[in-house]
Amino acid sequence: MPIAGKGMLLTSMNIDAADEADFNRWYDSEHLEERVAIPGFIEARRYVAEQGSPKYLCLYSTETIDVLDSPPYRARLEAPTEWSKAVMARFKNMIRSVARITISIGAGRGAVLGIIRLRPKPGQDGALREALQIELDPRELRGVISMHLLEGDADLSGPAAGVPASSRDADWFILIDGTDSHAIATLMTTRFAAIDGPLATQISAGIYRLMWDLSRADIALG
Repeated sequence: MPIAGKGMLLTSMNIDAADEADFNRWYDSEHLEERVAIPGFIEARRYVAEQGSPKYLCLYSTETIDVLDSPPYRARLEAPTEWSKAVMARFKNMIRSVARITISIGAGRGAVLGIIRLRPKPGQDGALREALQIELDPRELRGVISMHLLEGDADLSGPAAGVPASSRDADWFILIDGTDSHAIATLMTTRFAAIDGPLATQISAGIYRLMWDLSRADIALG
């Protein structure tokens, strides 16, 4: 299973150009390490959009989804640093989804990530998951390494203390890890084109480039 753990926090946002330098310094020198140090967090990966919006995306892998409702995590949310308060108040078009990783197929991850946000039609969760179990198989695909399904939890997603975010929709996210943007873009418009239909509504799609990642082991070694 290429994604470690069973839980994931997905955050994505825009930031005004005037605030972007401070935003990036905060993420790179404080925020990622602060989050990965929380018990139960495994790693974080930071991305910037090649095409799509919001511009910035971060994925935090956790041992289980329960970690994202645990006392240590809640304590950190409720006691942000002064720098965090200042930066988070400037987030725009924020998406915050707490999700279960229900499908993860392949071996390894890539520097390019395709992401499709979709909303299951009422009563179609099981049928959609069954269909995606087949489609999320990267074998025989050039430029694609692994694919994954995140199923959002409506109760845990959405706004948190000091973090503005979109409404608490239990959206799902398809992640396509690969090495080639064109290969991923082609896959998103061919194999996954039929998603927007009887089983689900596609909300958005984008392609992101990895900026850097940080694991708990990196912190321990440091």
